[in-house]
Amino acid sequence: MTVETAPGEGTAPASPLESIADQAPHETERIARSASIISLGNIASRALGLARETAKSHYFGAGGAVDAFTVATLVPTMLYDLLVGGLINSSLVPVFSEYAAGKRDELWRLVSVILSLTVVVMAAFTLIVEVFARQVAFLLSPSATPEVLDLSARLLRITVPAVLFLSLSGVLSGLLYALKRFAYPAFTAAVFNAGIVTLTLLLHERWDVASMAVGLLVGAILQVILQLPGLRDARLVFTLSLRHSGLRRVALLYLPIALGLIVDIVISRTFSYNIASRTGEGGISWLSYATYLRQLPQGLVALAVSFAVLPTLSAQAAHERASGPDASHEPFVSTLAQGIRLVNVLMVPATVGLFILARPTVALLYEHGDFLAFDTRMTSLALQFYLLGLPFAAVDLLLVFAFYARQDTLTPSLIGVGTILAYLIVTVALLPVLGLFSLMAADSFKLLLHTIASWWVLRRRLGGMARHGVRRATGWTLLASSGMGLATYGALAGVETLFPAGGGLAEVLSVAVPAAFGGGVYLGLITLFRVEEIHLLWGAVRRRLSPAL
Repeated sequence: MTVETAPGEGTAPASPLESIADQAPHETERIARSASIISLGNIASRALGLARETAKSHYFGAGGAVDAFTVATLVPTMLYDLLVGGLINSSLVPVFSEYAAGKRDELWRLVSVILSLTVVVMAAFTLIVEVFARQVAFLLSPSATPEVLDLSARLLRITVPAVLFLSLSGVLSGLLYALKRFAYPAFTAAVFNAGIVTLTLLLHERWDVASMAVGLLVGAILQVILQLPGLRDARLVFTLSLRHSGLRRVALLYLPIALGLIVDIVISRTFSYNIASRTGEGGISWLSYATYLRQLPQGLVALAVSFAVLPTLSAQAAHERASGPDASHEPFVSTLAQGIRLVNVLMVPATVGLFILARPTVALLYEHGDFLAFDTRMTSLALQFYLLGLPFAAVDLLLVFAFYARQDTLTPSLIGVGTILAYLIVTVALLPVLGLFSLMAADSFKLLLHTIASWWVLRRRLGGMARHGVRRATGWTLLASSGMGLATYGALAGVETLFPAGGGLAEVLSVAVPAAFGGGVYLGLITLFRVEEIHLLWGAVRRRLSPAL
């Protein structure tokens, strides 16, 4: 995607990074270093996540058991996203960041209140779901057979207590991100997946798919334990006082987000899994497997950069508010532009490569045990439809975080509600033609709409980013990614010609050789085009891994 921007004011610098260096020395490198830490955590998480998905596909395939487990994982995930997950980026990090700057005692009081409320509220929701587990499972998969529905309810009673620990972990992550202690929260997803993988490997013969449900609960508990060393200086006590001014600010920021999340989680997700359930047994499983693979590059790149940028954007926005209505937006825009350039340089080639290698990737990771060739075909097609919107999802995440940093949660929520309605309409319209894949096509269309709307609003409020090199870097990235795509496709055709019968070695080579060849071509082209972000990111990773640090 070539990003069009309005001309900026003033004279453009010789290098798009010079303006950032002038405004905030070393901030660009700090963001890249922080992103590299989060990326390392994401790499560990995604590697263990792949192990989790591979174990799931091997032992349980893509049938009713996996459909039931997916439903059982959806409920704690949906509760977490609705009640805590939406708070972290939109409210907790911006508010915590302000207190962390010089009011640590007040910060500990605010965090104590939020953690205490989290325990009480999540315990109540857990009890309700435990009592009405079968009814909740029916809402998500009304077309499931009675046997699958009973299994879903049984697994749900195991997984739902995890929402308490996931929520506590989320609040602690928001605190540590605000304190710019990225290492501990960066690896929470890794230990979560490690818990699932370990319990599945140890207990699958005895407990069948329930071993994964127990692993999910254990993984959620490990998330909380992992972050405790990062809070060595915190003074947290149980208190249910609702009078802290910071709590009111968090609540006011979250109210618009709650509106969007209700539409997204309660309506859109329930609708999506209802549609997938009605396409037949396995539909929910194919959707789940494809969703995970789509999230791989998004987690490694977009989330890493966005979480690294958010505390800096929040601090810059706070400085603007303190400086009055005439304060310059330039530092904020510079940081946002740097994040967008970093995301595009990494996300666009990842999307192109994964799209071309979708089928061999799915076959390599999943097609063994109870996962059949037909499951590979359906999952890879679902993945390719999802990938059409992935570059937009990456940029959009940064744009949404920019709104959050400015403590504007209403605008992205309204945009989100509008695009979700568009998603529902497009899904219904495409359903007779595309069936299950209408969900993925509509999701990509939704992401495109959300990105365009968010970009337009921010451009009107803050001005364009032309002088910060977003358009130039994105254009070169698209050109280099096109060359990479041709190289990847050619290498894949060559491997399949040499190994027409397939097999274990052929499966590995059909992914590894095209990916390595295409990646090498991309790095060569992006270096030839002198796109600076790739050098910045590599330098940050190299310094982070250096023993001298």
